[in-house]
Amino acid sequence: MPAEPSIDTPRHLFEAYERLAAGPTRPIAGGTDVMVAITGELGPIPKRMLDLSRIEELRGISLEDGSLVLGARTTYTEIRRSALCREHLPALVEAAATIGAAQIQNRGTLGGNIANASPAGDTLPILLAADAVILVGGQRGEREVPADDFFISYRKTALAPDELILHVRFPLPRGRELRFRKVGTRRAQAISKVVMALAWEDFGSTGWTNVRVALGSVAATPIRAHATEAVLDGAHPTPEVADRAAETLAGELQPIDDVRSTADYRRMVSARILHRLLRDAGGW
Repeated sequence: MPAEPSIDTPRHLFEAYERLAAGPTRPIAGGTDVMVAITGELGPIPKRMLDLSRIEELRGISLEDGSLVLGARTTYTEIRRSALCREHLPALVEAAATIGAAQIQNRGTLGGNIANASPAGDTLPILLAADAVILVGGQRGEREVPADDFFISYRKTALAPDELILHVRFPLPRGRELRFRKVGTRRAQAISKVVMALAWEDFGSTGWTNVRVALGSVAATPIRAHATEAVLDGAHPTPEVADRAAETLAGELQPIDDVRSTADYRRMVSARILHRLLRDAGGW
């Protein structure tokens, strides 16, 4: 029988910070993982929950100083409908469209996906590939955490117990391209077996720079494939480079085995996804 934790519903950030500072409590936004949390299947059942759904400071999508900034309470539906997201970060729009059905997309939030820190979180490789920065805050103040430093171990993040995710900043450097692919059991409403984001900056004759290859569902946390990035940095997406990068990725990964897929399958599929993304980028 699921537990019934007590729930506080503050309307302002300072109230939320006070509740968090008072003792252990589980923040929730859309609440799409609540039913799993209160069964105890993913750890101890929370005794108190903090409903963030009425805090307006956590909402909004804007362009600020060359970055796309999304509030932690931004839902997947809002991402899909946002003209700014479609123009500046279409890969995030594509990822949001793969998450659950309409009901989940209407309730689930970007901040929740990040704080939940599931290695299968579909938006998380995009954060790594885009060099996103996560602003967190509490009574002790605010601080910025690069996405690369946020996911520490399985479902463990750099977020302190008395902190909340406030917003996420996606830098938009000139020439940046970002692509996304997800493989699941079916085309819709599937938990990913492999999810990948590939990003680069292309200025012509000098080849690709600042390459990022980020993956989810292949390790205890979302990860970057640094050896594969090194193969692609300074190169062009030719057939020979694609073959070498895919081979490097297959050798670099040490995927997990779980109920959704085997390590061998994840390794093979990851290499093929990368190869396809490079073919698409190279137009061959």
